[in-house]
Amino acid sequence: MRPALALLLTAAALLAAHHLRPAPYGDRLTTGPAAATAPTALRTRAGAVEAYDPATGALRWRYARTGHRPLDVVRHARGDALALWDDGTVTATTTGPHTPAVRWHRTLPATAGWLPAQGGSGVLRPLGHGILGVVTPPRVSAYRIADGDLRWVLPARDGCAFTPARGLRHAGAVLLAQPCADAAWTAQVVAVDDLGRVVPHRTPLGNELPGARGTGKGLASPR
Repeated sequence: MRPALALLLTAAALLAAHHLRPAPYGDRLTTGPAAATAPTALRTRAGAVEAYDPATGALRWRYARTGHRPLDVVRHARGDALALWDDGTVTATTTGPHTPAVRWHRTLPATAGWLPAQGGSGVLRPLGHGILGVVTPPRVSAYRIADGDLRWVLPARDGCAFTPARGLRHAGAVLLAQPCADAAWTAQVVAVDDLGRVVPHRTPLGNELPGARGTGKGLASPR
């Protein structure tokens, strides 16, 4: 009996330790009283991302991360809340009629040198067809919103840097500023969409989820 009792006590201790572990990335997701049957609106407030009923203002859910605050949040057409945090982490949270959940985290490299001063404006750029563009000075990275899979990366030209806040949508693409000290103005504007840089005769990358169509990854077309 004693070995069995010891085994039970050990299992109970391991279970308790598992429940006491802090949530990964410091996640704290709480739900409010409002039923999520209609589209939600999003806002950042008091160090958290909040989804609320646009008609009544009732809170549906609140997502915070211990020790961090959101800099920006955008909504994807399918209902995901895509947030950029002050430590350079990008998160995706479901906002639809089901129970909200934080589905993925992606941490951007080397953000300490520019993100605090830049403030996050223009970093998150939904590109259509389920792809999120993340614009940083050294590169543009594209993630599949459904699962956070990295689909392509477009580095800035040598001696140049992207300016996240300077961008606009035009005819299905996003035009991004890439200032260079010694380059024609045409080289300082880059157009991207869900497939990467917009150039003639490019090869489709297959950004769909596995099993839908092609699933191959690839880098953006040459600069």
